[in-house]
Amino acid sequence: MTPARRMPAMIGRNGMAFGSSSALSLSQADLLDSHHLQQAFQQQLFDQIPATAVDSSDNIIHGRSDTLVADEFESKSCSENPDGTSGDDGQEDPNQRPNKKKRYHRHTQHQIQEMEAFFKECPHPDDKQRKELSRELGLEPLQVKFWFQNKRTQMKNQHERQENAQLRAENDKLRAENMRYKEALGTASCPSCGGPAALGEMSFDEHHLRLENARLRDEIDRISGIAAKHVGKPMVSFPVLSSPLGAAAARSPLDLAGAYSVQPAGLGADHLFGVGAGAGDLLRSVSTGQLDADKPMIVELAVAAMDELLRMARLDAPLWGGGVAGVQLDEEEYGRMFLGGLGPRQYGLRPEASRDNAVVIMTRDSLVEILMDANRFAAVFSSIVSRASTHEVLSTGVAGSYNGALQVMSMEFQVPSPLVPTRESYFVRYCKNNPDGTWAVVDVSLDSLRPSPVMKCRRRPSGCLIQEMPNGYSKVTWVEHVEVDDRSVHNLYRPLVNSGLAFGAKRWVGTLDRQCERLASAMASNIPNGDLGVITSIEGRKSMLKLAERMVASFCGGVTASAAHQWTTLSGSGAEDVRVMTRKSVDDPGRPPGIVLNAATSFWLPVPPKRVFDFLRDETSRSEWDILSNGGAVQEMAHIANGRDHGNCVSLLRVNSANSNQSNMLILQESCTDTSGSYVVYAPVDVVAMNVVLNGGDPDYVALLPSGFAILPDGPPGMAPHGEGAALEAGGGSLLTVAFQILVDSVPTAKLSLGSVATVNSLIACTVERIKAAVCAEGNPQ
Repeated sequence: MTPARRMPAMIGRNGMAFGSSSALSLSQADLLDSHHLQQAFQQQLFDQIPATAVDSSDNIIHGRSDTLVADEFESKSCSENPDGTSGDDGQEDPNQRPNKKKRYHRHTQHQIQEMEAFFKECPHPDDKQRKELSRELGLEPLQVKFWFQNKRTQMKNQHERQENAQLRAENDKLRAENMRYKEALGTASCPSCGGPAALGEMSFDEHHLRLENARLRDEIDRISGIAAKHVGKPMVSFPVLSSPLGAAAARSPLDLAGAYSVQPAGLGADHLFGVGAGAGDLLRSVSTGQLDADKPMIVELAVAAMDELLRMARLDAPLWGGGVAGVQLDEEEYGRMFLGGLGPRQYGLRPEASRDNAVVIMTRDSLVEILMDANRFAAVFSSIVSRASTHEVLSTGVAGSYNGALQVMSMEFQVPSPLVPTRESYFVRYCKNNPDGTWAVVDVSLDSLRPSPVMKCRRRPSGCLIQEMPNGYSKVTWVEHVEVDDRSVHNLYRPLVNSGLAFGAKRWVGTLDRQCERLASAMASNIPNGDLGVITSIEGRKSMLKLAERMVASFCGGVTASAAHQWTTLSGSGAEDVRVMTRKSVDDPGRPPGIVLNAATSFWLPVPPKRVFDFLRDETSRSEWDILSNGGAVQEMAHIANGRDHGNCVSLLRVNSANSNQSNMLILQESCTDTSGSYVVYAPVDVVAMNVVLNGGDPDYVALLPSGFAILPDGPPGMAPHGEGAALEAGGGSLLTVAFQILVDSVPTAKLSLGSVATVNSLIACTVERIKAAVCAEGNPQ
């Protein structure tokens, strides 16, 4: 009987084909061209690959896949064949059933050496890298993929064998130590008669304390070993606190509890809380939770990170030198000064460190409260932090303050462009009041508690040192130190990211300074002279500022390449491709119900950022780029100044339509700028809802769909990385991101039509062309 051939499993249960969902439903085939249908079908084919043939890191396919046929799976490479044969050189048994012969391929020494060298640089090559490597070596892309899978498995097995050997050695050591304890118990003498003491002669409490002491000692040794891997300190061996049986019998239970207590190395009072706190206060204040078993290791790691942060914040040359993103770290001096540090540099990650400082208009205590509250922190740094959450509060601090507070948090850091991937980090945040009166808040990654097969960002000791100044001011010194894999950053933004301006200390300090001025403006008890227009009350002013704050946060969170976003790229010209995504708004009072289409694009302008910012925020030039205003005159009805720079303000604009049949439109706009970048964000608002806000009503129920612009420098000053031939004036060029949010259907369950996408694509493309023509003509007058 002829054996049945195995067919690729392409049809799932109930006759449904397996495949990953896409942004557009396949039922809308009439809205897509043949190219898109072919891509969707190829995606379904790729999803049929058995789980054993796909590496875990390749499960997510971004946007495209190659056509695979069943024969390619049978040509899987076999580079580790000990016999050096192909497997078909034996005599064929005539009585044996005919089996389909598998084709094996033995890699040459050159191929293996080349792939070994590439593996050292990049153990997880993407599809493009595999294809390029296969062409160079004369192999199939699938063979290269399988070789890398096997190599990763081999490295993992070697690592596990080494760990097993180490654990066996530790187990033998503990077994020998246990035997010594038993022998010591066997030779113990009775305190009353001097004869041998049997185990049963000990009191129950004393025997229980001895067992508890041994258990605690083993636990501390284990935790110290774990902490040593992260902190870079030698493992500390804790001595057995023994005492004669007679002395033990004479003590009270409280005395015995104190005699047998142990404490992890380095957890002294001065290290944890500063002056006037007990040595065990931090561990005793730590709450119970999922991270209960890891508390001592987290505390040890936080203390070491705080020590490194304080030294890096206070030391100058030769540790720090000049740089464009604040003060730049000298890596060689750092390696000598912090020998071992918090572990070696992670292979494949690029170090990025900077330091900057500023005097901000906020008290020291208020700054600490913002830093230790994840929601307030994300609100103040909404242009940098797209998501923030607190997973566990290990310590709330002592004496009603944040001194000694420990929180396990996760955050996602962003640049306002879909061309720059976000950086995700899982870390512990530790706050300490230093003996000199300063406060420090430090973050350090907890890689071992949430291991990832591919680490993209590792947060080394980063944070700020806060010094109180007169008149409600504070001096903030910010240190940002990370290791990142930024190879997926678009070339347009690579000079900005590599210089440290995108995520470095200069951006954090500049944003904090600007936001402190904004908060001071919002808390003003009277209407400043700089405010103009229809705002007549303090309550109305605060409501309008609160509404503008939510508008800017919504804009920044909806324009980035966050892991929560699924951008679809429309046809374009490389870097200026328009990317779109859809969101369904249901039961959200701050958004209109229905389907919202987000569209964004980023491009380079040979004009300094300040000139672009001044052009876009000026209501008199709005008609030159705003298509939706239909050429109508724009009038500023209200103006709220937000800081020293006159560009930091919130405005209420009215567009007087040229067509008398159309009603006038109100636009809420906020423009803000600092040393790291500028934003112009706006949203159409309902006249009735805006009147409620101006009268002091709740702004949370005003529906907004913000659009706007993010303006960043294209790199370090004086650098023209995009080469337009002529040298730019001081300040370089600009990286401009244009983003729109448009309600395409008021029914949340409606299907997105291709016509809506085409309309938005045309709108954003036309806006880009108008801005280019206007600012370039202004920069080069005839």
